[in-house]
Amino acid sequence: MTNPPIPAGEVCFFSGSSNPQLAGNIATKLGVPLESTHISRFSNDNLYIQLGASVRYRRVYIVQSLSQPVNDHLMELLMMIDIARGAAASEVHAIIPYYSYGRSDKKDAPRISITARLVADLLKTAGATHVMSMMFHSPQVHGFFGLPTDPLSSRPVFNEYLSKRDLTGTIIVSPDMGQAKSAARFAKVLGLPVAAGNKERVSDTKVVISGLVGSQVHGHKRALIYDDEIATGGSILELSRVLIDEGVEDITVICTHGVFSHGGLGKLAAVPEISEVITTDTIYLPPEEKHPKLTVLSVAPIFAAAIRHNFNRESLSDLFVFGE
Repeated sequence: MTNPPIPAGEVCFFSGSSNPQLAGNIATKLGVPLESTHISRFSNDNLYIQLGASVRYRRVYIVQSLSQPVNDHLMELLMMIDIARGAAASEVHAIIPYYSYGRSDKKDAPRISITARLVADLLKTAGATHVMSMMFHSPQVHGFFGLPTDPLSSRPVFNEYLSKRDLTGTIIVSPDMGQAKSAARFAKVLGLPVAAGNKERVSDTKVVISGLVGSQVHGHKRALIYDDEIATGGSILELSRVLIDEGVEDITVICTHGVFSHGGLGKLAAVPEISEVITTDTIYLPPEEKHPKLTVLSVAPIFAAAIRHNFNRESLSDLFVFGE
């Protein structure tokens, strides 16, 4: 059974500057054109943005990851939403594959902002009628949005990729208890045991893992480290050290959002026991920043399916991050 096409005359699909490749792939899978977006700067550094097609009384989809430079990309997104609203779009859907401010999800120090909630408020104020994202850093981020929000899971693309290999003797390990539930869902689908690191974050770049909780790692020669996001790679390096001390000989690192800041990818690839780093294209990585150990899987099919379900007023529960 083929999916019914989305009438191109009823929707307009746009991309900010953060990840036009992913936006183009999503639009292609939906069979709709990716319209042009004109972005420039005035002499005083103010952004100037113009959507390249009429959006009057159409459903508008804007794809923009909050990747580096995060604040520029956020401002682009807010402006594009505001433009669509002001130009009489019937709906404005913010498709945010990577919601980086999701890491600012709690007040764990005096006089700080819960920025995940602030940005959610800004999206609604700008005129978004719906948000779609992938693998929020924590479940409570979903509750910060005062408008319909769909948190999608990247697990289907990892499941499909890993289903082609022999996982005998493998254990899935989460770097911390915060990601343990997501890792447990992933392990259940693959039929593997799961463990989690007992992590203490010292700073943004330094962590200490004092031990492991869950299934016994000793005796397993292979491990899949599963996390939502890798920035500097500090947590993964520390966990890899613990696993190697436990006798693990081969490590595959899996994450949805490959930020890889401050040479994070190179540091991981330099560990001999790490044979592969698997991520998705929620964040664009230029060819010169990639590595032979890196595998990038596309989440365009997941976003396209979710948009199609949304357009046809169908349930998205099978695609949600908290689904089995």
